[in-house]
Amino acid sequence: MTEKTVPFSLGTVNAIKSSCSTPFYIYDAAGIEKCVKDLYKAFSWNEGFKEYFAVKATPNPAILKLLASLGCGMDCASVAEVEMSRRCGIEGHNIMFSSNDTAPEDFRAANDAGAIINLDDITHISMLEKVCGVPDTVCCRYNPGTFLITNEIMGRLDDSKFGMTRVQLVQAMRILRGKGVKHFGVHAMLASSCLENVYYPHLAEELFGLALELRDTLGIELEFIDMSGGIGIPYLPEQTAVDIFSIGEGVREAYERLITPSGMKIKLFTEMGRYITGPYGYLVTTVLHHKDVYKHYVGVDATACDLMRPAMYGSYHHITVLGREDAECDTVCDVVGSLCENNDKFAVDRFLPRTQEGDVLVLHDAGAHGRSMGYNYNGKLRCGEFLLEKNGEVRLIRRAETVEDYFATLDIFPEFSKKG
Repeated sequence: MTEKTVPFSLGTVNAIKSSCSTPFYIYDAAGIEKCVKDLYKAFSWNEGFKEYFAVKATPNPAILKLLASLGCGMDCASVAEVEMSRRCGIEGHNIMFSSNDTAPEDFRAANDAGAIINLDDITHISMLEKVCGVPDTVCCRYNPGTFLITNEIMGRLDDSKFGMTRVQLVQAMRILRGKGVKHFGVHAMLASSCLENVYYPHLAEELFGLALELRDTLGIELEFIDMSGGIGIPYLPEQTAVDIFSIGEGVREAYERLITPSGMKIKLFTEMGRYITGPYGYLVTTVLHHKDVYKHYVGVDATACDLMRPAMYGSYHHITVLGREDAECDTVCDVVGSLCENNDKFAVDRFLPRTQEGDVLVLHDAGAHGRSMGYNYNGKLRCGEFLLEKNGEVRLIRRAETVEDYFATLDIFPEFSKKG
């Protein structure tokens, strides 16, 4: 079981609402920091271990700077993510660039930043060479086709667009060595949102075996192995969080059994996103309406534009009625937004305390792939973000969009141009 608590009060929200209307996100800096420190402690046995935070999960400079101060690098997949990292003072091998179907300008931006480039396909070698030359450090993404653990989010690995086959990866390494690459790494993400403590240890065994094969067949000794992300969080209260220390110990056992006897020293990397910020981000929204037809609906001012996971995946996000945490959950309702789409629902047939107009609802576990997946359907404006500092203060880290922001790219028309 996982207790779902809120690290801020109704008074805190009301203070924010005096200058910024709901909806908005609040991130808990203390929770994020503890999570990162535990991760590093769990893998402290591996010299050179590094976490590359998946920027796509929570792309906000305040979050990136906080994580960088804790020793994290950044996992980027686009020009914008690379540029955001650079503007936060994060460059060089503190950036891991992992993308797929990669455009030339993306390779160029990653190379200009001095990032470690992780190639998704063997054919990308020629484009990389043409665009900016082949750097002396390169990583290759691996897809074994089958694996002991997978899930519906990633789907069947032999139906996945990500990564190279074992044969392709060996051939890619051979080609890259011929083009002057001196430092090699391998990357793999074979499951997503996994709550099984054995996922990383099993993944490590797979990749350690590949490392031994590359040494024996090509004479290439990997300098690092990137186990990517894939570790999940307990969205449902009845789920149990992973034990990161048990996971770290499982990977250590596999390393000492397979890699240590070989004499190789391989640095391990991770690329967490959801695991680090997911449980420590909250979407705050206000009840606007109640509707009783064939069901009881609670209408709020947030929509799927602010958090699309329930509409897209049918995902569960726990809901707290702030200030009524101890009230009986005696009302069955659907919690909905105002989009012209019937899947704009944050909860379906959920038991909550009876609400009133003006009540504040908090959606839990929204700190990753929440605001970052937002969009502007129906002309909805993307909401703001706040950071709850360790001292209890709350500061704005991204303002909400305005109508002028929405029209900003229409300035070719005089009636939409500020200059006009």
